[in-house]
Amino acid sequence: MLLHHGEDANRLFRREWAVAVHLELQDTYSTPEEDEPFRKFLADEHDDYAWFAGWCAVVRQATDQGKTVRRVRVVTEPHTDYTRFALAVAPLNIAAGEDIRYIPRHTIGGELLSGDDWWIFDDDLVAFSVFTPEGAGAGLATTTDPVIAEHIRRVRDQVWPLAIPYADYRAVAAEQ
Repeated sequence: MLLHHGEDANRLFRREWAVAVHLELQDTYSTPEEDEPFRKFLADEHDDYAWFAGWCAVVRQATDQGKTVRRVRVVTEPHTDYTRFALAVAPLNIAAGEDIRYIPRHTIGGELLSGDDWWIFDDDLVAFSVFTPEGAGAGLATTTDPVIAEHIRRVRDQVWPLAIPYADYRAVAAEQ
């Protein structure tokens, strides 16, 4: 595996590929660039989301090239504060071109999921999210190992059809 972080990780999104799918399994993430926005969210303070512009630009560039970017979030209900924050920020991802969907954790068998978040670019490049012991993002570890790629493809192909589109999930979540 090869570790990519910072701009090197962003370069993965500028490579040649047609479809990238991200699976998120954590109920809480701890990234330094989100600390202040998360605090503002919890305090119900205004946020200009300037901190998120870089990611939105990466996604917009990819989708403007005709690439598809999908994200599935497996979430625990009731939601953690971080999940509520991610739901509030998701419209920015969507405006940039991501298709974000949700699966309530209690509706999916644990045997299908590992503890690892990952991206799969097309069918062969897998990028596992790497976290520090404190939970902060430390980059992406990539592999093209055919056995790992096959497993991730199977999970992707089983999870995506079960995932609820953001607008539908948000409507149901608002009722809870």
